[in-house]
Amino acid sequence: MAKAKFSYDKSYKELQGIIDNINDGKISIDQLEDKVKRARELLELCQSKLRATEKEIEKIVD
Repeated sequence: MAKAKFSYDKSYKELQGIIDNINDGKISIDQLEDKVKRARELLELCQSKLRATEKEIEKIVD
């Protein structure tokens, strides 16, 4: 099975949705562990993309 292409915007929106649902109490305690794990995965992907983009920009500017 092919891995889906990473989209920062899509991942960020999903992460924000999870955070909003947790803050609003819309996630049951039964779902909480899975949602927190998914949020962590998304956060790591987004941070990695931001670091890579920053390095590319630095190369261009230098």
